[in-house]
Amino acid sequence: MTIAPDNPHQGASHLYRAMRDFVRTMDDTLPGKFEITKEGIVHDMMSPGGPHEVTAAHISRRLEKMLPDALLAHTGTPDVEDEPEGILRHPDVMVIAWADLDVQGSIDPRALIAAIEVVSQSNPENDWVTKVRDYPLMGVPTYVIFDPRKGEGAVLTDIHTTPDGPRYATRKDFVYGEDVTIADWTISTRNLPLYQEEGQGQG
Repeated sequence: MTIAPDNPHQGASHLYRAMRDFVRTMDDTLPGKFEITKEGIVHDMMSPGGPHEVTAAHISRRLEKMLPDALLAHTGTPDVEDEPEGILRHPDVMVIAWADLDVQGSIDPRALIAAIEVVSQSNPENDWVTKVRDYPLMGVPTYVIFDPRKGEGAVLTDIHTTPDGPRYATRKDFVYGEDVTIADWTISTRNLPLYQEEGQGQG
C-alpha cells in the first residue's frame, strides 16, 4: 500500500518531515514496515517469523562468516535516510562498518556497502521496482534482491548517470541454489525458504 502526498517531489520540505514523523510513530504501533519513497509512504504488511525473516537471518549469518571484523551484516534499526531526496528506507540486511552504524538518528545511505531486501509477498513491486530506483538515487553501491516467491533474485551494481537520474548499470540474476556475490563476498543461496502459495502473514 502506498500513501501518496499531493506533490511527491517535495524533497526535504515540511511534507517529507511530516511523513517521516508519521512513519516513525507507526513503526511502534502497527505491524509491517513503513518507508518513504518518491510516491509517498509505503507499507508492507509483514508478520514475525516465516520465510521473510528466516531468509534475512540466513543471509546475515552467511555474510557474517565472510566479513572482516570491522564490518557486519546488520538486520536491525535504524533507518537509512536521504532527506534531500525525500527517501527513507529500512533494508532487511545492510552491510556496513561498525563505525558507520554508531550514529545518532538515521544512517547515511552512502555509508552502506550493500542493501539487501527479501521480497515482500504483499508488495513485491516495492523491492523490484521502487527500490531499484531509490537505492541508486541514495548512493547505495550494491542492491541485492532475494525473492522467496519463486526462489530467485538479482544483484544490481555500477551506479551511472541517466536522463532519469542515477541508475544501476549492471544486473546479475541468480536462482536459489547458486552462489551469489555481494560486493566482495560470495555466499550460498542453498536451502533458503520459499513462500507457500496459500501462506498467510509472510513478509
